[in-house]
Amino acid sequence: MWKKTVRQIKSRIENANKLAMEKMKTSKPFLVDIKPAIEVFKNMNENSISHAGPPIEWERMCGPMRGAVVATMIYEGLAGNWDEAERSIRRGETEFSPNHQFAAVGPMAGVISASMPVFVISDRKHGNTCYCRLVENKVQFGAFDKDAIEVLRFWTDTLAPILAKAVRLSGGIDLKTVMARALHMGDELHNRPAAGTVLLESVMMPYLLEVAEKNEVSKVAKYFSENEIFFLCLSMGACKTMTQAAANIEFSTLVTVMARNGTDFGIQVSGLGNNWFTGPAGIIDAVYFPGFGKEDGNPDMGDSAITETAGVGGFALANSPAILSLIGGTSEDAIRYTKQMRQITMGLNETFTIPILNFQGTATGIDLRKVVRTGILPVIDTAVAHKKPGIGYIGAGLVNPPIEAFHQALYAFGKKYDLLKMG
Repeated sequence: MWKKTVRQIKSRIENANKLAMEKMKTSKPFLVDIKPAIEVFKNMNENSISHAGPPIEWERMCGPMRGAVVATMIYEGLAGNWDEAERSIRRGETEFSPNHQFAAVGPMAGVISASMPVFVISDRKHGNTCYCRLVENKVQFGAFDKDAIEVLRFWTDTLAPILAKAVRLSGGIDLKTVMARALHMGDELHNRPAAGTVLLESVMMPYLLEVAEKNEVSKVAKYFSENEIFFLCLSMGACKTMTQAAANIEFSTLVTVMARNGTDFGIQVSGLGNNWFTGPAGIIDAVYFPGFGKEDGNPDMGDSAITETAGVGGFALANSPAILSLIGGTSEDAIRYTKQMRQITMGLNETFTIPILNFQGTATGIDLRKVVRTGILPVIDTAVAHKKPGIGYIGAGLVNPPIEAFHQALYAFGKKYDLLKMG
């Protein structure tokens, strides 16, 4: 009887994982609009600020996360400087929550506030909608000076309205197709989304020419040419849409979220709903810019590990030799990491293929059980922010999540589904 029960439970897990993988792989994320967060985030208020990673309060926030929060409050008119912002927060006048609570993602600090425009991504296969924040190299790394805040205002007042018109006229942009093509052009779609940015611009340009004045089109083209990492926000949003399609499936051990706030690293698992399982954010094994070193780097931060969760980013390192000049390592290392990830995933993704590996798909669908059983941790390639607010981007490298987050999740899985009694 006991053996029969074990077989039944195992069968339910395997069937649930098969369904979760099928949903993730068949997801069809389309960019359909750009709107202020407060218009699309359910129950968001004017004093709300969402952030990368699992939940965290001001007292535990790292330096760059605090800097990003202050910058965003100044941008929103909720404070005029750091001291005013901190007093307001300590009076309880600011609401903090994870981006993932709103089915959203943001790079590094990832802060999103009420009037900030976000990309709206619709899954045309499964019907879910997710959101992502602009990628920029100022506020998201903890800068809060005038120049940093001007970047957000340029996005809000100039760039987002123009792009929104073009996106709506297009009827929706197929992000998965752009991502698949970008992989064949040397991207891994996390730290190197340069080809994706060029491809996105080429798709959007006909519509931009129809909806915008010549000088506006020039501003957009100039922005894209100077910000090759732009497509990262859409890569992240598409990956969130894919993993969201596989969420909340009873008995599934598929990891649907990996995210960090600079203090904690958290994961979510399909069969465990929206519960967070956390451990300490790791120190990144990085290549630092001149003048900086390991002692300056903040622990791992950002929602961008959603790319690895969906099977790209660090899981596609073999595809992107150019990224090695930024994060370090050799081509052999990249191939080894890419192959190693197959040991902790549920299968290969036929859409995201790697030419150097005979066009085999990327390892996709992190299985909670396999991570704990093998001790092999997901590999994530990421940027590094200085641990002090206001200094910013200082390098990039590789990092792994803490194993304790996976142990916690597996214990919770066993408890929820009465597996602990079976030993």
